[in-house]
Amino acid sequence: MKKKVIGLTGTNAAGKGEAADYLKSKGFRYFSCSDVLREGLSRQGKEPTRDNLIEYGNSLRRRYGAGVLAKRLKRKLARKSIVDSIRNVSEIRELRRLEDFILIGVDAPVKLRFKRALKRNRIGDAKTLKDFIAKEKRENTADPNSQQLFRCLKEADVLVINNGTVKQLQNKIEKILLV
Repeated sequence: MKKKVIGLTGTNAAGKGEAADYLKSKGFRYFSCSDVLREGLSRQGKEPTRDNLIEYGNSLRRRYGAGVLAKRLKRKLARKSIVDSIRNVSEIRELRRLEDFILIGVDAPVKLRFKRALKRNRIGDAKTLKDFIAKEKRENTADPNSQQLFRCLKEADVLVINNGTVKQLQNKIEKILLV
């Protein structure tokens, strides 16, 4: 594969984590924009709930610029790296400054994603489909300092629809690696 840094973006519970796990099994080193936020929240003594992550991320973007999370991660990237949890188009622009970056978008039908979110049972995940949709809507704003999941998906070089099994997702990722 020509690209050495793969970015992952997509809707909630679409399968970005599964895609990242597969890439790690292929020798890619894992980095996450959310880890930057978790580290900051930990220093502040706050729980890494979804709402806290969003609030803290938005505050960092307002203070240091919308691409701040990607800028902080770029210093750590090595050959064959994954950058997960890309949620702002300025983060994409920052990563596109790398010579060999490709952005993979991962999406799936909303009811399937909600079912997956219930199964993984993360702190702060919605418990009803209505709440899941409402939370996702709040994470899709035109505010340049906020999360912009749908805009990020539109920026993807390759879009993977993850509506099948984990093995089917892995096969789709493998085809991308062969390009």
